[in-house]
Amino acid sequence: MRHPLILVRTFVLALALGGCVAPSPAPPPVAPPAPDGRVQPARVAAETFLSVVARVEPVAESYCRSRAVAKNCDFRIVVDDRPGQPPNAFQTLDRFNRPVIGFTLALIADARNADELAFVLGHEAAHHISGHIPKRQDQALSGALLAGVLAQASGLSPEEVRAAQNIGAEVAARSYSREFELEADALGAEIAFRAGYDPVRGSGFFDRLPDPGDRFLGSHPPNAERKALVAATMRRLRGF
Repeated sequence: MRHPLILVRTFVLALALGGCVAPSPAPPPVAPPAPDGRVQPARVAAETFLSVVARVEPVAESYCRSRAVAKNCDFRIVVDDRPGQPPNAFQTLDRFNRPVIGFTLALIADARNADELAFVLGHEAAHHISGHIPKRQDQALSGALLAGVLAQASGLSPEEVRAAQNIGAEVAARSYSREFELEADALGAEIAFRAGYDPVRGSGFFDRLPDPGDRFLGSHPPNAERKALVAATMRRLRGF
């Protein structure tokens, strides 16, 4: 679980109604980014975010129900308005196992266009639709159990066994994180596309992220690999 989230007051009503708003036939017009690459004005960014939620959330919930992996497909979209939070988006579950997708204000402000927000929202929804949280928990438990058995067989002390279990859990979880990120990129691109957005344009936000490269047991794939996967997904969806 992440830190508790606080809903931005100006967003509360619109977000509460997000699941009840039918997507419109075409993306709403949004102000283009400034020529020097500056972010959108705050009011435009907020309006863009709300319009993206209204369009993408129903599509994501439809995909969730059709795949029947997750039991709860009623997404709750929230905004973390704590001061000083860096650009970030994440998916988690509340205490009732309802899927929660969170955006920090910094990420909303940093988005250059609606396509970026739509792709990020689709990506985070895809983690829940694909059941990544319980899968990671299962893999971490398996890694911890295996490491504990090997440590005990090696004659280590109880403290050393616990340390080995913690390391085994972390290694097992991280070894699948990259696979899950790519899976969420592909499904997230499809969700954004079905909602009427351009995921290839949306994946441009990778250009502003530090590149994790190809580190051993890194939790995220290289940015270039992720952008290439989005482009390949769009070629498949468009039939060429």
